[in-house]
Amino acid sequence: MNTRKNHKKIILFMVAAAMLLSAGFAAAVEQPLQGEALLLDTYHRIMPNLETSNFGLPLFLESFEHDKKMHVDVYGIFNYPFGSVAGVLKVPNNWCDIVSLHPNVKACTSRERAGTWLLTFYLGNKEYQPPEDARQVVCRYQTIDQRSGYLDILLNIDEGPYSTKNHRLKFEALPLDGDRTFVHVSYSYSDSAALRLATKIYFATLGRGKMGFTVTGIDDNGDPIYIGGVRGAVERSAIRYYFAIQSFMHTLHYPEENRFNLRLNEWFDFTIRYRKQLFELNKKDYVTSKTTEHENQMRLQQEIGTGL
Repeated sequence: MNTRKNHKKIILFMVAAAMLLSAGFAAAVEQPLQGEALLLDTYHRIMPNLETSNFGLPLFLESFEHDKKMHVDVYGIFNYPFGSVAGVLKVPNNWCDIVSLHPNVKACTSRERAGTWLLTFYLGNKEYQPPEDARQVVCRYQTIDQRSGYLDILLNIDEGPYSTKNHRLKFEALPLDGDRTFVHVSYSYSDSAALRLATKIYFATLGRGKMGFTVTGIDDNGDPIYIGGVRGAVERSAIRYYFAIQSFMHTLHYPEENRFNLRLNEWFDFTIRYRKQLFELNKKDYVTSKTTEHENQMRLQQEIGTGL
């Protein structure tokens, strides 16, 4: 009898173990794609959209708002080898020269502390503003994954303006044929009651006519209606950062002393194509204010270097 009972226990154990193992195997099979595999899968999914993009460039954007979280993804193709793109963007200092092309970034400085790179963004108005009058936000630079065929970089801000949290600017890249690189820029954050109140007032007044890139319908004249509000604002910022990266890459083959001015002109020329969404300043005012802000940025960086 005991032997039969033991056999039954063993059989039940084996059946239970088989069920657990099969469940675990199924979970492994059904596990969502991540990292390089997900990015490659996304490339194949959106390739037709890249070829027929309304941007007039191999560029695709999608965004969503869910559970107080804003998220936007921008995908595109750079006509540069993967090694060149990765070599530039895995250098933390280069990101300060990239993000400062954005009209609302008045300066950016970098420093390494306890093995972690910290970037300080000085955020302000679109017009010229000295860094002392801007809001400082500290961002952690992280290289999440770096190998011969994939790059994943994350710029993370725990707490942003208006009590917002978890700001994440993510950059991914993988090589394509013909010395091209598929890139992904995403931006997301968790909003707050303070931000919702501020943006409600802003988009009811000064920002009433501002729009993003997602088409939500067609008006009586047959023209597209674009997303507005906070989601539209996040789309605009993500595109601005994407063009900033592209402008930085485009000017690297010029002498170093000419690159900054070329980046300003390149970035402005990219954004003016989408005047409805991205126009803020005329070119002269943009170049003038950014030139002074760049001088301020270099001064701040020098002070960090000398320990001030």
